[in-house]
This record gives sequence, C-alpha cells and structure tokens, in this order.
Amino acid sequence: MFRKQKKQNFPWKIFLRNLAAVAIPIALQNLLTTTASMIDTMMVAPLGELSVGALGLCAQFSSLMFSGYWGFVGGGMLFISQYWGSQEDDGIERSYGMTWMCMMTVAVIFGCLAIFAPEFIMKVYTDKTAIQEIGAQYLHIVGAAYFMQIFSMAMSCLLRATERVRIPMIASVASVGTNLVLNWIFIYGHFGFPAMGIRGAALATTCAAAVNVLVIYLLAWRTGYPYLFRVRGHFRWTRLQLKGYFIKCFPIICNEVLIGVGNMVINVTLGRQPEHVIAALAVFRTLEGLIIGFFAGFSNAASILVGKCVGAGELDTAFERAKRLVYLCSGVILAANLVVFAFHRPLLTAMSLSGESYAAGTRMLLIYAVVSVIRMGNWIQNDTYRASGDAVYGTVLEIVFMYVMVLPCVLGTGFWLKAPYWAIFACCYIDEPVRYVLMQIHLYSGRWVKPVTELGVAALPEFRRKLRE
Repeated sequence: MFRKQKKQNFPWKIFLRNLAAVAIPIALQNLLTTTASMIDTMMVAPLGELSVGALGLCAQFSSLMFSGYWGFVGGGMLFISQYWGSQEDDGIERSYGMTWMCMMTVAVIFGCLAIFAPEFIMKVYTDKTAIQEIGAQYLHIVGAAYFMQIFSMAMSCLLRATERVRIPMIASVASVGTNLVLNWIFIYGHFGFPAMGIRGAALATTCAAAVNVLVIYLLAWRTGYPYLFRVRGHFRWTRLQLKGYFIKCFPIICNEVLIGVGNMVINVTLGRQPEHVIAALAVFRTLEGLIIGFFAGFSNAASILVGKCVGAGELDTAFERAKRLVYLCSGVILAANLVVFAFHRPLLTAMSLSGESYAAGTRMLLIYAVVSVIRMGNWIQNDTYRASGDAVYGTVLEIVFMYVMVLPCVLGTGFWLKAPYWAIFACCYIDEPVRYVLMQIHLYSGRWVKPVTELGVAALPEFRRKLRE
C-alpha cells in the first residue's frame, strides 16, 4: 500500500525543479573543471604524443589523490546535508571543520610527493624514460596546486551540501578562464614570457587553482554566507564527535583508497602498453572526465536531495526520490555518452591523436559508451546510500569485486596472456553488471536509510513498518 500510494502521488514537477536547481550548477562546475584538463591536453598536443601521454599519467596521480580525499568529501556530505535538513548550524560547522582537517592532510602528503619526488612517481606509472622525464617536470610545479585544489574542494563540499551551488560554479568559470589564458602565455611564450612547454601548463594550473580559492572566498563573504567564516565553530568538536565522524567516514575512506590503489594498478598495467596506447588512454581519460563531470552534478544533487530528506525525518520522500534518481540519471548519462561519441572524431584529432592512437582512442570510447550507463547507475546508488547514512554496503561490494574480479582479470590479460590493450581495458569494467543487480536489491529493501539526526532517527520505526506492509 505504501509504495503504490507514493508512486501515484509523487510530485514530479517539484522534484525535477529541485533536481535541476542543484544538479545543473554542479554539473556545469564539474564540466568547467574537466574542461580545464581538456584544454591542457589540447594545448599540450602540439608538443607531441609523448607530452600528451605524460600529462595523462600525471592526471592518474591526481586521481589517486582524489581517491585519498574523496572519502572525506563523502563523509562531509553525509553529515552536512543531514544537518542542513534539520537546520542544525553547530553540526554543519563542526562537520565542515573535521572534513577540512582531514582533506588538507591528504593535500600535504600528495603535494609534497609531487614537489619533492616527481621522478619516483613517474617511474611507478610507466617504464618509458622519455615520458618519465616530461611528467616529472610537470609534477614538480603542479604539486603546489594540490593544496589549493583540495582546499577549494572542501569549501565546495560545504557550499553544495547547503544548496549554495552557484558560488563554486562561478569560481570554476574564473579558474578555467585563467587557466586558458595562462596556458597560451606560458606554454608557447607570449607577452615576453619564455616558452615553458609542459612546465607552462603546470604553472597555469597552479595559478588557476589560486584564483578558484580566492573567488570562492570573496563571493561567500559578499553574499553573507555564514558557515565558511565561523572558524571557531569548525573546530568545536569533541573526541566523541570526531569518533562518530570517522565511524561513518571509515567505510567511504577505505572504499576510495582501496579503489584508488586498484585503479593505480590498472593504470600501471596500461602504462606498460605501447606509446600510442598511452597517448590514447590520456585523451580518453580527459573525455571520460567530461562525462563523469556532467554526471557527478546529478549524483551530488541526488546525495543532497535524499540526504536532506533523511536528516529532516522525511524518510518516505527520501526513499521515493532515490528510486527515481537512479533511472533518471542513467538516462542522462546515456545521452551524454551519445553526444561525446558523436563528436569523437574532431575531439580526438584536436588532441593530437592520429593513425594507431586515434583507432585506440575510438575503441576505448566505444567500450566505455556501453558499460558506463551501468557503471554510473552503481555510482549514484552508492552516493545515495552514503548520504542516507549507509556507507558500508556499496563500499564492500566495490572493494570485493575490484580485488576478486577486476584486478585478476586486468593483470591476467595484461601480464600473463599479453592480450590486446582493448581486452585489458574492457576488463576494467567486468564487474559492473553483477554489482548493479545487487545494488538494485539493496535499493528496494530500504535498509540503506540510516539517519544521524534526531528527527531522522525518530521517524525511522514508522518508515520500517511501512516498508514491511
């Protein structure tokens, strides 16, 4: 009775309006951030395939850093969105402070590695000496940007979870514009500056990261946004509260770190392929970032809309929203895939791919277009579970399948069978259909609704009773 009644009365117009209000600015911000990476690749492309490949492998190190701090972003979104739903200012400020502290710890680790040990990092990712040398030059400079990139991400996490999504979007516009102009100046040497090559791209990225932080701060201050500037409240937490934060974050952190390590192993395997495959993979990752960046806006919106309802004690609404968001966002990602693949020829050509590297890039995009709809369905379900308080189920599935299924297949095809690159690449996604079925079963069970606020906890027994009917 409960499910049937909710399906008939679901307010689609209000739901879609709220989704668009949150998702579109976040998607635009993510697209702008990804566009910066694409601009880097396109502007470095005239330097040759080796520079493109080196830039792509440096981006994989950045992805590993992303895995290191994204667990804290997920935990922060969980707490902040639920406290936002119950209008608990102290909880919002406290959660942001703990999230910021943990994220900046990751920034120090990866920033120092990039600045002081770039040669070691590149040797891990590839055995091609020429690519190692170029990548080390880039990492040595761009390491300074990591501190500012993670700082701005922490602020964006707070702003997004409290539905102030325009500020990060505007900051991204300013950052991308800065990156574009400075790339042109520093890479090729204009206005009296020396031509720095790939080092110029790194310097431009660092300056753009500084602009991003500055614009967020100025806009938040000008609009009177309170939570970012109450510094005392950020660190007014007890050991018990910190323990509760880490208990909720720990599964997410484990998931991101272990998956990040698994992806690093995959990238190391692919980094032993011929140079044209490495270049094609670098370009593919950039285009994949466009798709993921667009999709992540809807995934973040799902986390906020569902988490806010859970925190406010509106558990029935959260459940109904979650079911619809999975299929709606899967449709969105299918449309995005079709658009990217329709324009893949000029995009690949603009990024210096031709001949064998162009063919490799096209095959990677085709494989990804098939599997990514299922992959993003898994992603949005996991994000929704996390925002609702269940950080364990999706985490366990992803880790288990990565190490039991994906990595053995990738390593087996890459090092033992010496299979073609496209077979190794396809094995990276071999677990997605199985996980999707298991995630769907969990979605309809409703067991992922686990509030952390008093309002949510009070509404939980009645919600469970209705599900059993």
